[in-house]
Parts: sequence; structure tokens; C-alpha cells
Amino acid sequence: MTARRTTAVNWAAFAEAEPDLARVAEERFGAFTHHVLATLRKDGSPRTSGLEARFLDGELWLGMMPGSLKVLDLRRDPRFSLQANPGDGTGMGGGDVRISGRAVEVGDGEARAGYVKEVEPPQPFHLFRTELTEVVRTYVEDDTYLVTQFWKPGEPVRTLKRT
Repeated sequence: MTARRTTAVNWAAFAEAEPDLARVAEERFGAFTHHVLATLRKDGSPRTSGLEARFLDGELWLGMMPGSLKVLDLRRDPRFSLQANPGDGTGMGGGDVRISGRAVEVGDGEARAGYVKEVEPPQPFHLFRTELTEVVRTYVEDDTYLVTQFWKPGEPVRTLKRT
């Protein structure tokens, strides 16, 4: 059996490959400002932190305060998972969405300048663009089925339904 190699892609490439799932994910993340970012600590254990995420110019951006522990985590190990804010109560309107991948820090340059112009973040700050390795959506269909959609680069969305 040959192992599959997964190549990370940016948000625009994902949205082009799977526009329906990308639209739902953007709506889900757009419903609230703050989400939950999971990173890896120095000892390999998980760390979760609040975070604002933005979809802008074909990228999913992660902005962070200077010197925050999540910045240090991502500089050491760029793997992350970003969970959409579930919102009030237990309704989970639009389902639950998680995006995983690698975060690449963005220094001075045109991309950062465009982000600053559009978002106007407090200064100073750290900015990361994302390279996606997985997008997962889980939702309830017809009050009967738990549906999970899985996407990885180079593969179509897989859908699993359970009662």
C-alpha cells in the first residue's frame, strides 16, 4: 500500500475545489468574532486559546498579540486546528466547523499591508497565513442523522452519516 502525500493549500485553492463546504465554513466563522485555536506546547501537549480569524484575499489569516504563547507555539511547530465558535446555547447553527493545517508567519510586505489596511488591527501584532491540511464539518440533518464532511487537499469531500 502506498502512503498518500497530503499537500497543504491556501483558502482560495480549497474554495475552488469545494465551494459549497468553503461557503458554509466562512458563514460559520463569520457568525462570531472569536474562535478557538489549538496549538502544541513545547512539551507536545495541546494549548487552546481564543483568536480572531479573517478570510481575506483568498487566505485565512490568524492575527495575534505580540509575544503571546500561541505565537511561540506556532513558531516552534506550525501545526494548528481552528474551531468555529459554537455560539449561544446548543443550536450550532450551520454545524460545527474545524480547520487544520500549518500557520506561516507573515513579515512586512504587500500581504501584511493589505491585511492592516482592511482589518486595522491594534499594533504591534503577529500575522499568520494558513496552509490547510483538513476541513471538517459536523451537523445534524433532519433531527435524525449526524453528518460529518471531511476534506483533505487533493481529495473530494467524504461524507459520513450516522443515526
